[in-house]
Amino acid sequence: MNRCLVCKNIVKPFINFGEMPIANAFICKKDINTEYKFELKIGFCNECKMVQLFEQPAREKMFHENYSFFSSTSNYMIEHFKNFCKTVKLKQNLNDKSFVLELGCNDGILLNNFKKSNIGCLGIEPSENVADVAIEKGLNIIKEFFDKNLAEKILSKFSKTDTILSANVICHIPYIHSIFGGVKTLLKENGLFIFEDPYLGDVIEKTSFDQFYDEHVFLFSAISVRYIANLYDLELIDVDPQITHGGSMRYTIAHKNSKQISTKVSKLIAKETNNGLDNMQTYTSFETKVNKIKKDLIDLLKELKKNGKKIVAYGATSKSTTVTNYFGIDSSLIESIYDNTPIKQNKVSPGKYIPILPYEQFRNSNPDYVLLFAWNHSREIFEKEREYMGKHRKWITYIPHVKIH
Repeated sequence: MNRCLVCKNIVKPFINFGEMPIANAFICKKDINTEYKFELKIGFCNECKMVQLFEQPAREKMFHENYSFFSSTSNYMIEHFKNFCKTVKLKQNLNDKSFVLELGCNDGILLNNFKKSNIGCLGIEPSENVADVAIEKGLNIIKEFFDKNLAEKILSKFSKTDTILSANVICHIPYIHSIFGGVKTLLKENGLFIFEDPYLGDVIEKTSFDQFYDEHVFLFSAISVRYIANLYDLELIDVDPQITHGGSMRYTIAHKNSKQISTKVSKLIAKETNNGLDNMQTYTSFETKVNKIKKDLIDLLKELKKNGKKIVAYGATSKSTTVTNYFGIDSSLIESIYDNTPIKQNKVSPGKYIPILPYEQFRNSNPDYVLLFAWNHSREIFEKEREYMGKHRKWITYIPHVKIH
């Protein structure tokens, strides 16, 4: 019997993806026999309404000196974080006397914008290799996991913060009480905690099941974020939908009664309730929808291979690990995956061991069909590859349903 990581009530499972490797653990062929795997099972808590993993691997297995996700490889994300910085500066009226803290700053893609604006900033990043990239940009980085103990150390060495930021990080952290306790410790009386993560409402609406993998221990809704904030005398005061990561939500949290609550919060919570995000019945139908996508995609790939078509994939994403392993897609269906992240290249995909080749070789591969694993960047990618794909090569996507473009 699993207990909720937030409220300790019973969590009921609604989909089990089975044995799964670490999503970002792109490995060399020689390491296949020692690959770590765990059971990827997802559940729902009817008390606090939190969707969560039943089991998450130890954090050191996911975030380490060979972590393979670098935010700055996407031009779209570079612009997104520039705009995020502008929004925060205006909202908080930040200046050269302000202090901003980012939790999980990756390679400094967001924090560097504050540095360029002469705003005092500090980043927390436990994955050493990406932290080093941020340090090379001149950023002040602590290479540790954030929790309440670290918050107290930061407070003793620096000061309370005007703004605490995080992007696609809070959903990774199972010890969420220590995170909110640390935020409560560090945040000035008029400070804001602003974080964005993949949004549960989009996952359910689009059946974007590949948002479930080892790093995403939680999928948040406004209902569940409000619940955890209230436990720490904090409150959810604003919400802003984002298109990043296939559909995200930006949550703004403040000390209770310190800021006016936007009407957008109550409107989103009413929408979530109307869409059944607070009801187990919504989640029990999710597996059926996922399995239809699975059947449709496998049937299509097998039919294309039967007809002698060459199929490759685009983007060795974290999400692709859930797709290939749950669907049983290997190199008999997809010859190779092309990716522009050097640390992934000339390795194989987790669990199914499909060769990962440098993006530079993609346009010489001459495929008939390209399966887009990086579907959340489809607009950017379709435009980039429009001339090469032409009329004779086709894209395949699978969210929200299988489609040939």
